[in-house]
Amino acid sequence: MKTIVIAGGNSGIGRQAARTLLAGGNRLLILGRDPGKGEAALASFGAAAGRASFLAADLSTHDGVRAAARRILDENENIDALVHTTGVLTMAESRTADGLHPFFAINYLSRYHLTQLLLPTLRRAERPIVLMMTAAVSPAEEADFARFPEFTGFNFNRDRKPAQLGNHHYAAHLTRTEPGLAAGVINAGAVKTDIMRAAPWYMRAGAKVLGPIIFDSVETAANNVVEATRRGDWQSPLYWGKPGRFEQRVPIALDTATTQALMDTSHTLTGA
Repeated sequence: MKTIVIAGGNSGIGRQAARTLLAGGNRLLILGRDPGKGEAALASFGAAAGRASFLAADLSTHDGVRAAARRILDENENIDALVHTTGVLTMAESRTADGLHPFFAINYLSRYHLTQLLLPTLRRAERPIVLMMTAAVSPAEEADFARFPEFTGFNFNRDRKPAQLGNHHYAAHLTRTEPGLAAGVINAGAVKTDIMRAAPWYMRAGAKVLGPIIFDSVETAANNVVEATRRGDWQSPLYWGKPGRFEQRVPIALDTATTQALMDTSHTLTGA
């Protein structure tokens, strides 16, 4: 039985992954911002809910991440896997309490920050695993990191890729600096979940019309998360780009100088 933390496990893909991992006999801690959704998720797990718990956490801010990490460390001596499925889809120019754009703060920086704070517990596992879910962005794609991390005057089309590629660089960094730890990035695919609520009206309308044709099922989207968490036969760091196809993955090979620069910036921002 593994102890698994799933950030975002109270809804969508994270909730489906949690349900499947619980069915496999694991113990889960799920994090989410909405206590109501957290309680609903636990109730949906049926008899397996006895091996699950929910922690309300706002991962959009440094203080929220630190508070969540303190609770997790206080209540869990060992963690075998940390899965980041929390995400936000927003194109508006807005800022968190830390002065960062929420797309960057939630979809990348919270993953770095929470993982760094939980590393002392993860290191106790025989083979600790860290997984980060993103939209489709291959590690082979080019990105301009000149606007990282401020992304002043946020432009979704321009800034989405460098913000999300931070996950790939962090996976590479963890592999290089944490012996025995396995890290990977997983494409969430196209799934109709609560993340669409903040999308522009035309995206929501398109999703409503084309959804039956273009959307993956939540079970398909969660498959690679579940398999990567369960299995120990993959070589870190990897990127899974095809939802539902665990064997189709590519190594994450990135410029080490760029990776180090992004990690230095992330450390400066969070202190972790």
